[in-house]
Amino acid sequence: MDLPIYSFVSLSIGLLVGVGVVWVILRTRIAAEVRVKTENQVEIARLHERLIASQEDVKRLVIQHADLQTQAILWRDQLDVARDERAQLAERADRVPKLGASLEAATQEISTLKQSIADIREKVGRVNSTIESQAEHVVQLQQERVTLTERSDLLTRDVNLLNMQVSELTMTLEAERKQSQEKLQLLIDAREQLSNQFRSLAGEILEDKSKRFTEQNQMNIGALLGPLKTQINEFKAKVEDIHLKDTEQQATLRAELNQLKDLNRQITEEAHGLATALKGQSKMQGNWGEMVLENILDRSGLRSGKEYRREVSFNTEMGRSRPDVIIYLPQMKHLVIDSKVSLNAYTRYVNAEGEIERQLALKEHVAAISSRIKELSDRNYFELPSLNSPEMVFMFIPIESAFVEALRADETLFQKAMEQNVLVATPTTLLTSLNIVRQLWRFEERNAHTAELAERAAKVYKKLNTFLGSMEGVGKQLDKAKDSFNMAMSQLYSGKDNLIKQANDFKKLGVAVQGTFPDNLLAKAELELEHLPELPEQENIPLE
Repeated sequence: MDLPIYSFVSLSIGLLVGVGVVWVILRTRIAAEVRVKTENQVEIARLHERLIASQEDVKRLVIQHADLQTQAILWRDQLDVARDERAQLAERADRVPKLGASLEAATQEISTLKQSIADIREKVGRVNSTIESQAEHVVQLQQERVTLTERSDLLTRDVNLLNMQVSELTMTLEAERKQSQEKLQLLIDAREQLSNQFRSLAGEILEDKSKRFTEQNQMNIGALLGPLKTQINEFKAKVEDIHLKDTEQQATLRAELNQLKDLNRQITEEAHGLATALKGQSKMQGNWGEMVLENILDRSGLRSGKEYRREVSFNTEMGRSRPDVIIYLPQMKHLVIDSKVSLNAYTRYVNAEGEIERQLALKEHVAAISSRIKELSDRNYFELPSLNSPEMVFMFIPIESAFVEALRADETLFQKAMEQNVLVATPTTLLTSLNIVRQLWRFEERNAHTAELAERAAKVYKKLNTFLGSMEGVGKQLDKAKDSFNMAMSQLYSGKDNLIKQANDFKKLGVAVQGTFPDNLLAKAELELEHLPELPEQENIPLE
């Protein structure tokens, strides 16, 4: 009987000791985990407060456990004495069921604490997962912020560049408009001056010669002045038409300048999207780059076959050469555009996931552009026969951001290209340059019309000078004819033996004649005779 009781008491004590050890270990581990987590998160702090409350409960259990240990020691002492005091043990045996109930209650309370600890660990795990997820989200947001900042800087640079180009074009437009207005005013003044001279000369001529011309002469003068009047009217219509076209062209140019930003932005977005979709396919990139260039040429307003031509072939000593595009300028000058630029490295740069991969792709992209610049510089397009081009060739890059990223990586890239006689052009700069070319052609046509008007004015002036010389000769001939007419008429009715008197005497002598002379001529002839001096009368001498 003593051994089972002793074993039961020992087992109870061992169980209590094990529970205490487990509780101490769990308490130490939980406290360490809670201290670590409470340093970073507010949620863990709240859990820590709950843990502290649990620890207070555990402390109470520890106190109870200490009491149980003290009680167990007392029992062990009592068991040592129990050999001699069985009667006392018998009496105390009644207390064993109560101790068993207390032990069961303590065991249940420990189980409850274990469940609470498990719940706390689960919550701590969820909090850790939430913290890690939020940290990843913060990193992603930081990367997006960097990307958006770079794109904002890029867009700001593009907008500043466009504003500078618009300002330059506006200044050029104002200068050209002022020059055109000055030329137009000069032509208007010249027209008014010529018109005044024409009216003055015509008035003087008509006033001086109107009394001398017959109706037939007036008809001849009208026939001579008719073409001159027609030419003057045509000259006036030409000047007014040029003024109207100049006003319309200025309004059109302003509208096109206002649309230039939106058009360039649309081209850039389309180019970037398509280049991303190509994913490094060289053939598709080449075709797409030529398509973008063709689209820009169409939108610029230049006419294919007249202001530009595609893929013109030239035979040289080194073989055949075929530039992508040749732009025709006034005065038989040309510009060469090349669009074959590899963007494989740039597409890898855009699609790269890691920073190292992006940097390697960016270096390859800069190297590809530099290599293409060197290749174009060595081709010497300006030496092609029948091509009057400067020692500068346009290298077209269909994506704005591709060139911008290359410039960020190598700020001397543009200067190196200029030193090798290569001008790098993006959709924005190329479209602006082509619009300038179109305006040059408009100014050339306007200057041609102005030159034609000046030539026509010179011809009109020369024709008028010739006409005035002819009219002066006609006047002299009329004066000479009048003198001859007066001389001939004086021979008819002037003098004693004038022809009218002698002929009229034939009628008095009985000569049969038909008709009579005009009365005015007879009167003039008789009047002339009355004014002649009288001769002395001779006496009649009878004949023997």
